[in-house]
Amino acid sequence: MAQNQDTRVAEMPDDGLQRSLYVGDFDDADQPIDRIRAAVDLTKEAAHAISITALEAVREGARFMGVIGSRGELVNPFRHIDAAIWTEPDVPDHMIETAYEYCEELTRREAGNFYHSFKYLPETERRAIMAYYAFCRRADDIADGDFVDIFPGGSSDDPESVDYRAKIERLSPGKPVLDRSTYNDKMSQLFYYRKKLSTSYGDITSTDPIFIAIKDTVRTFDIHRQLLDDMISGMENDFHRNRYQTFEDLYSYCYRVASTVGLVCIEIYGYDDPRARESAESWGVFMQLINIIRDVAEDAERDRIYLPIEDLARWGITEEDVKSGKALMDHPGWTPFVKEYLERAEGYRGRAFKLLPMLDKSSRYSPAAMMFFYQSIMKKIIKRDGDVFTERVQLSKTEKMLLAAYVYVRFRFLGL
Repeated sequence: MAQNQDTRVAEMPDDGLQRSLYVGDFDDADQPIDRIRAAVDLTKEAAHAISITALEAVREGARFMGVIGSRGELVNPFRHIDAAIWTEPDVPDHMIETAYEYCEELTRREAGNFYHSFKYLPETERRAIMAYYAFCRRADDIADGDFVDIFPGGSSDDPESVDYRAKIERLSPGKPVLDRSTYNDKMSQLFYYRKKLSTSYGDITSTDPIFIAIKDTVRTFDIHRQLLDDMISGMENDFHRNRYQTFEDLYSYCYRVASTVGLVCIEIYGYDDPRARESAESWGVFMQLINIIRDVAEDAERDRIYLPIEDLARWGITEEDVKSGKALMDHPGWTPFVKEYLERAEGYRGRAFKLLPMLDKSSRYSPAAMMFFYQSIMKKIIKRDGDVFTERVQLSKTEKMLLAAYVYVRFRFLGL
């Protein structure tokens, strides 16, 4: 498997912008705000710990093995442990297996189309990708949903959390775009989420099943922490910014919340050609651009406009126009704006598809399925002349089945 070792600069011919690929540049975070984030760590001395030997774990095995409750709900198999960490150097194998089972069940319930693309991966890769999905899903649920993460001993009033939050706010590009109470709570939860992540790269282990599985995954596939940290940072940035003036601004956001995902995934899928990292970065940007245009009305209702203000203005479209919802379809600039926007997305789609032949054959189906699904959504938006307001642009069950069958035959049966 290729390792993250080099930093390169890639020319992006579609829009004439030169972008620095952060891939492999993990040694120094060169911005003060990134240094603060990178320094977040959890130590034995900083949290209530429980020491569980393998023998004790076996004795308690019946209490660890269930991830589905009596009513069919997903439950934390380690929920009875009122401690943030264990101090054992190695977590017993059956607990790691249970943690992976938890992540797989979470993925099955939440991932929809993605789950079906994951399940055909080889066993080790399948478990790892679902653990990583669970990590991303939970972070997103904290940042953009109503999920409240549990960290024994942690709260938004904890001095360490308050200090971290104050430093990030001071160095961020804008004031919080959330109300103060929500901002404090979510920033605090992501702070402790980042602390849990630190245990995946240290000599202690979180009692959270997601991070038990993630620790095993990052060790197995040698995944650098910065990629996972950057994803959390992208979500924190969302608390400070709800407008993007230029495409360059938007690209930075897309890199953190989406390109990092592609870059982690290819470490799990396996590749030999270092150019795969450039394509993986484009893969994330492509999918995020499609998400943004598809969800423009929903985002605008939350006072979030991800479409570059500068690009909208060239077509005479104002922020108020974007907030008008379906009425935007009557604006003479909307259809040409969407055409231009999707032409740019098409450039990233083209580079993303170049990734597939660089991946291990046994893993190609998974990213191929995701790429084809998003390509189909893009085609639907084009066919509808940019109407993403009348109804949500998505594939029907029949369309999904036919597309999945095509991708399956092409990338698993024929091995293309």
